[in-house]
Amino acid sequence: MDTTDVVIAGAGPTGLMLACELRLAGIEVTVVDRLPARTGESRAGGIHARTMEIFDQRGMLDPLIARGRRIASGHFAGLPLDFTDLDTRYPFTLAVLQSVIEEELDIRAVAAGASIRWDAPVTGVRQDTDGVDVEIGGARTIRAAYLVGCDGGRSAVRKLTGIDFAGTDATMTGMIADVELSDPPEGPVFGRRRGAGDYSIIQFEPGWYRLMLQRYDRALDRGATPDFEDFRARFIEIAGTDPGMHSPRWVTQFGDAARHAERYRHGRVFLAGDAAHIHFPAGGQGLNLGVQDAVNLGWKLAAAVRGRAPEGLLDTYESERYPVAARVLHNTRAQTALSRPGAHTDALRDMVGSFLDSDEVRRRLASMITALDIRYETGGAHPSTGYRVPDADLRVGGADTRVHALLRTGRPILLCHRRIPDIAGWKDRVDVIETHDPAGTRTTTRSGEITTPPAVLVRPDGYVAWAGPGDGGLTEALTRWFGQAA
Repeated sequence: MDTTDVVIAGAGPTGLMLACELRLAGIEVTVVDRLPARTGESRAGGIHARTMEIFDQRGMLDPLIARGRRIASGHFAGLPLDFTDLDTRYPFTLAVLQSVIEEELDIRAVAAGASIRWDAPVTGVRQDTDGVDVEIGGARTIRAAYLVGCDGGRSAVRKLTGIDFAGTDATMTGMIADVELSDPPEGPVFGRRRGAGDYSIIQFEPGWYRLMLQRYDRALDRGATPDFEDFRARFIEIAGTDPGMHSPRWVTQFGDAARHAERYRHGRVFLAGDAAHIHFPAGGQGLNLGVQDAVNLGWKLAAAVRGRAPEGLLDTYESERYPVAARVLHNTRAQTALSRPGAHTDALRDMVGSFLDSDEVRRRLASMITALDIRYETGGAHPSTGYRVPDADLRVGGADTRVHALLRTGRPILLCHRRIPDIAGWKDRVDVIETHDPAGTRTTTRSGEITTPPAVLVRPDGYVAWAGPGDGGLTEALTRWFGQAA
């Protein structure tokens, strides 16, 4: 029987990101996937600001920036949202195909020492108090401390563990084709509405475009296998034109089914990404949601494998991430409703569009779509606790740096601007970094202006666990998130 610390089912973005996080912490990881090899297909086609920040925190962003295209906006049900004034270094959508993201994450995970096995479907799961036996292909078994299902909406891990996946069935049909165009538009196109649908055209790579269409008058037929000519006919039906599409890479269909796992943990088995939640791809939130699941779970799972996880730490994965996914399901259902044809919906769209003329409303929706406004219940009285830490420019040891660069180790950090608190009992787990005090105030999403505190405790996933002018509550925060003092 093979052994490892953690088995990850699914070698997509969520599973690969989790593998990278665990290897960064020195945890042995085996990734298994039912497919015989990577296909190169790309359901997702972009990442938002918070996910770019996460990749930057691990030194992974530059290759993706180099291979993607910046788009200064996003949308809510096709209504444009300007991102350029968001409080981030990355106020744009990065149009980059899922296949590119997987390729870069695969390189990083393997270089870090993760084992990736293809043609390895999970066919059985048996757990006890000490670990979990993962049956692969009915022929071999891997013994691990934990199993994480990152194996998509039809997750074998979820089904074998008996976790319910309740929600709503598909009510419409969407299609995607990656093609070349002989008559391409000058920029991104979000077209609406001819007949009973809408469409979009976005360039991802030189010469290659992603065309999408949605029809709201027919439910998804899961038994159908559409080809390129099917797509072309339906696109012309909705858009009224053919921009010269040819040489298709890939054609697929999708629906607006929305389902959420009743829980994210069953003993030593966890769910993440599409295995835990599926939804209509409105606003391009799905891949981002999964990557952020992985980064939230990774450091907590690593602490548990090492035997250093404080009581209840693993349960905070579900308590923190479940509401985030529930909100995405909620807003994508709203976007589907706002996209349906008819005079009543047209009137509603006009009204919602006029609301977006307000910067406050626009920023609120943009911050939700980009996940910049997430706040976890980390405890503490300071208004910055629970939010992502801003990527402030700093001077450390006489050299210029920034907060994200300090998170590259995957360890928690205590940033001290004027006085260094005594945390001797946690110095084996927390890096204490003395910096020059950054100037003035900063803006936290939906919290107004906040004066930079003299000390900030930052979790490995980049969220503030504690902040304050004094030491009140610091010991409690260190114990809650990183265990008892040594």
